[in-house]
Amino acid sequence: MIKVYTKIIKVLIVTILVLVGLFMYVYLSMDSSSETTWETHESLESAGFNPAALEQARNYYESLNSTAAMVIYEGKVLFSWGDVTKNTNAHSVRKSFISALIGNEIERGTLSLEQTLEDLSVEDDTPLTSLEKRANLSHLMTSSSGVYLPAGEESFGMRLSRPARGSNFPGQHYYYNNWDFNVLGTIYNQQTERDVFEDFYENIAVPLGMEDFSLSNTYYKHEDRRSRHPSYLFRMSARDMARFGQLYLQEGEWEGEQLVSKEWIKESTSAQKTVPSNSVFDYGYLWWVSTTPPYSDLGLYSAVGRYGQSIDIVPELDLVFVHRVDSTTLTHQFTRSSVNELQRLQLLQLILDARRS
Repeated sequence: MIKVYTKIIKVLIVTILVLVGLFMYVYLSMDSSSETTWETHESLESAGFNPAALEQARNYYESLNSTAAMVIYEGKVLFSWGDVTKNTNAHSVRKSFISALIGNEIERGTLSLEQTLEDLSVEDDTPLTSLEKRANLSHLMTSSSGVYLPAGEESFGMRLSRPARGSNFPGQHYYYNNWDFNVLGTIYNQQTERDVFEDFYENIAVPLGMEDFSLSNTYYKHEDRRSRHPSYLFRMSARDMARFGQLYLQEGEWEGEQLVSKEWIKESTSAQKTVPSNSVFDYGYLWWVSTTPPYSDLGLYSAVGRYGQSIDIVPELDLVFVHRVDSTTLTHQFTRSSVNELQRLQLLQLILDARRS
């Protein structure tokens, strides 16, 4: 009898997962339009790209678990593959979004990179030590606070590799730390007395003319058993991510308005911390910065998220590359399909190789 009940429960769980997956697919597919205000190059040839070489890049793209890719070249759409209108989980690309907002507050004087956790009255359910309270905003933004406490949206690998508490001074050691990132959201909301999502929407998304993004595509994820600081999560389409990338490529200026400080963009996309485990990128202020040729020669810096999300900005070629893996599908819930960094950069390299000199 117990075995029968166990089988019934398993069937019910699978049925519920299927229904939830179908609901999410329908819901997420309803909130975007295929119409766009993006200008498009008349042809690949006129933009200076070899169509045959780009076809090779597309073949490689289709061999991966990629679900969308897009390139903006010289301010116009070069190509878009897959569904670039669907708002899906941006994962850790969100951290580069808040970097822009914090940069603006630093320029206004609301925040300072030197402010410590003690200055900002930051605590957690597990009380911080006097050493941990010495971590400042710059340490949080470079993922080097030395505060090694559980946090929301941590992967198993992040939990496994978390250093022992008190093992490093603030600013001494880089460790990709969701506690740092989530606390930044709390600090922003408390110090500005505003909401990070509303500010991003009003001050960045609307002026950029984002076509699919709305406040309904944002939410706080509370995981109180881990931390009192929630994760701030975004769902965004590839083509709206491309607008954010283009804003950075244009040094924060959009249609005559300075949406993000030019000085902050330069500082935040410069390497601040060495990442020993990464052979291509070091870490800026919530941005990944290439420090290894050939990408460093192109000035490449990136916003990167789990499973293969990215906004890769190539200043020397006036190019923005967006790559997506839709983690909202029911299939993904079972397979955890992803595109790793080497595969993504190989795809980017094939695209760059298609550019005629």
